[in-house]
Amino acid sequence: MAFLEVKDIQVFYGKACSLNHVSVRVEKGAVVGIIGPNGAGKSTLLDSIIGLTDCRGEIIFDGIDLRELTSTEIVRLGIGYAPERRNLFPFMAVKENLLVGAYCARKEMETNLKMVYEMFPILEKRQNQESRTMSGGELQMLSLGRAVMSNPKLLMVDEPTLGLAPLVCLEISRVLMGLRARNGIAILITEQNVNFALRLSEEIYLLETGRVKMKGVPEELKKETYIKETYFGV
Repeated sequence: MAFLEVKDIQVFYGKACSLNHVSVRVEKGAVVGIIGPNGAGKSTLLDSIIGLTDCRGEIIFDGIDLRELTSTEIVRLGIGYAPERRNLFPFMAVKENLLVGAYCARKEMETNLKMVYEMFPILEKRQNQESRTMSGGELQMLSLGRAVMSNPKLLMVDEPTLGLAPLVCLEISRVLMGLRARNGIAILITEQNVNFALRLSEEIYLLETGRVKMKGVPEELKKETYIKETYFGV
C-alpha cells in the first residue's frame, strides 16, 4: 500500500460534481504533481485529504483511514498543508503566524522554527512584521513555513507559484527539494504551471473537469500530443 492512497473519491457541491472517481497514490519520500486548469478540482482534492470536504471513497494515509478523522487529527498524523488561499492572519506578526502552525507539534517548535528561518531568511528578518505588509512571494514563503512547522511527513502545496515572479518560483522549488532531500518528506503539489510541476515531480496526474485524464512520469507526458497542444501550444 502507498504512503497516501486516494481511492475513487467523489465530492459534490450541491448537485455539481467537483471530483468524479479520482484516485491518486503517493509513495514515501516521493514528489507527485497534480496539474490541470483552474476549476479542475485540484484544490478540492487537497481539501478532501486534509478533511475539509464531505467526500465519498477512501483516503488512506500510512495505513489509517483519514475519512474517520478531523482535520486536526490528520495534521497530527503528519500531513502539512499550504493552501492556495494561504489563510494567514494579516494582523499577526510573521513569527506568530508560524507558531500557529506548530500547535500540533509543540515539542519540535524551536527546532522547526530554526529550520524555517534557514529555509527562508527573509522570514527571520521580518519576524515581527505584520503579514499583511508582505509581498505575494513572501506570503507564499510564510504559508509554506507555517505548514512545515507542523512537522509533516507529507507536505501538500496548492498552486505555490501562482502570481509569483520566476526568481521566487526558483526559490520555492529549491526549498521543496531541500525538504525532500534533508527530511525525506513526501510532497503532493498542485500546479497550473505545468513546467514547474514537470520539473519537480516524479509522477504527474492530469486532472480536468474533476477526473484524472492522464497520468505518468514527466518524460512520458511531455511527449503526449494532448499535453503539448493544450499546455504548451505546440
